[in-house]
Amino acid sequence: LKQSIQRTFSTVDENTYDKAPKTALYRRFAFGFVFFHALILERRKYGPLGWNIPYEFSNSDLSISLAQLKNFLEDYEEIQYTAMNYMIAEANYGGRVTDPADRRLIAILFKDICCDEILDDRYLFSGLKEYPVPVDATYKEHEEFINTTIPLNSAPAVFGLNENADITCAI
Repeated sequence: LKQSIQRTFSTVDENTYDKAPKTALYRRFAFGFVFFHALILERRKYGPLGWNIPYEFSNSDLSISLAQLKNFLEDYEEIQYTAMNYMIAEANYGGRVTDPADRRLIAILFKDICCDEILDDRYLFSGLKEYPVPVDATYKEHEEFINTTIPLNSAPAVFGLNENADITCAI
């Protein structure tokens, strides 16, 4: 997961990340979107436990989502959680998803990222202390955060799976 987050974050435009409207909000959500993108990519390693049908999500899904985030923050005073959840989870990413259970799952995973709680500095992705949300900082500082804070080996719990998922996957 760490390598996927690093790879995904490297595709984010540094200038936009550091100068977007409502910069602190944009960075918080953008980092969450990067985490979400990496998370759904890495669920594939669990085979049918991760997704009923394997999907090919791409960096363009993330790019479009970040552009929409920027637009939502520019155009509205309040954060449009319902609209962002629909546009990103259901349309951008969910448009590729054909299995009904997988569609529900992607919406649930994204709703944990795109929520009011992510604005709290104590927010933990997947509720795990190993995955805190970074404090507001520059692009370079968030790169360093990924390198120093995100663990190299990820437990199945970060993907919303039981601890035995690694065993089942290995078998």
